[in-house]
Amino acid sequence: MKPLTTGNQVLLLGLDFGSTTSSALIAQASISSHCITGRMALHEPVVLYRGEPVFTPFAGDAIDERAVQRLIEGWLADAKVTPEALFSGGVIITGLAAQRNNAHALADLVGGLIGNALITRADDGGLESWLAFMGSCSALSRFHGERPILNLDIGGGTTNAALGLAGNVLASGCHFIGARHFQCVPGSYQLCAISPFGQVLLDELDIPVRLGDTLETDQRDAIIGWYIAALEAIVSGDRHFFSSPAGQRTEQLPLHLPALAAPLSLTFSGGVGELLYRHLQGETLPGTTHYGDLGIDLALAIAAHPQLVGDANRLVPENRGRATVYGLTLHNTEISGSTLFLPQPHILPLKDLPIVARLPTRASLAQLVDAITLAATSRGGACLQLLDDGAPPGLDDIRQLGARLASAIAQVQPPAHWPLVLLLESNAGKALGNYASDWGRQPCNLVVIDEVRERHAHFINLGKPHQQIVPVAFYGVH
Repeated sequence: MKPLTTGNQVLLLGLDFGSTTSSALIAQASISSHCITGRMALHEPVVLYRGEPVFTPFAGDAIDERAVQRLIEGWLADAKVTPEALFSGGVIITGLAAQRNNAHALADLVGGLIGNALITRADDGGLESWLAFMGSCSALSRFHGERPILNLDIGGGTTNAALGLAGNVLASGCHFIGARHFQCVPGSYQLCAISPFGQVLLDELDIPVRLGDTLETDQRDAIIGWYIAALEAIVSGDRHFFSSPAGQRTEQLPLHLPALAAPLSLTFSGGVGELLYRHLQGETLPGTTHYGDLGIDLALAIAAHPQLVGDANRLVPENRGRATVYGLTLHNTEISGSTLFLPQPHILPLKDLPIVARLPTRASLAQLVDAITLAATSRGGACLQLLDDGAPPGLDDIRQLGARLASAIAQVQPPAHWPLVLLLESNAGKALGNYASDWGRQPCNLVVIDEVRERHAHFINLGKPHQQIVPVAFYGVH
């Protein structure tokens, strides 16, 4: 493993703490502009280090923060990488791990350890689904460009569904369907832990078991049968299935499938997805509850269900068991253009900025005043996304938009230290920033990041600059 190289080579880090396992990935990519569009982007990512998945450490009802710290330090040491060498990184806490009472404290701990990492919120099911699709089958989706693909990322705590076409995610959802809601003594079906979602399902199925009891065959069949029916409802778009008490508790983020011109194909990822593909490829799976949960049972049940297993023998995604961490490392970081407006670089990184408005570049003065007034209620700063209205704006359009922004900022009069971030699709960040700040005369902490593609998200993180380039990450995807 080589340390960070000079020039335009940068290191990216991904950490995934899930219901069952945790893993790390480090990749190297180059920063360069597209030969046709000129847009700056990360190109030719190469995975340099894959940390072996380990069981997520828990201490009672909380994530074991000291054990996590040791894990991260060990992964970085094995990869011979220092936190300062990282251009960008991401951490996602998913499934049942995200339900623990110190999940957000863990995010803060990780942020302190790895510095410039762009931390992803623990309860962000939409982003997790998007990441799993991108890490699992984005290349497969682009290759079969006319075929809609629904990826089901099934782990210990959640099933994250994302529908994609030609490499673009069209819809996402998240359901508390997973292997680890019922934990067993390995090699048996004796229950040693039941999640709150597992208990709701037991109540709905009228299965009177408690910790220490052994699940009988008919009880296991009922639980797995309900999961299969739920997956079938997700795939078919059956909203009625999730109207029951267990269905309502299970559905964190509903998946709304759009009308499709071609039949839907299915792919799988996550721990259960990995087991499914191993079985379909003729491998012998471990014995009864080898991992201390119902993952093997669920994978075998999916393999036996014609509607679900469908194309799984022919459409095999690139990364299965660790799709989320691949997506997080290789796809979640956008980068700014090189003409950004950043008069005070020391204010970066900026984290957890809400995107309070998405406006066209032709937005009126009144619209900009309303948006900046709303943004000013966020004490730590806020972001406006300015989108090309059809064709990219010309210089005169940028000049007029900058004048309207300057007038709006003067009317609202936010504190001079308060950061206002503008995201611009076009390559005109420096020009817009100069006009909007009235060439530095406006007492406003303004940042303009250009050449950033639209992402339907609620929050943004900006990392530290690297050779006049800023890493950008979104979360709260919808």
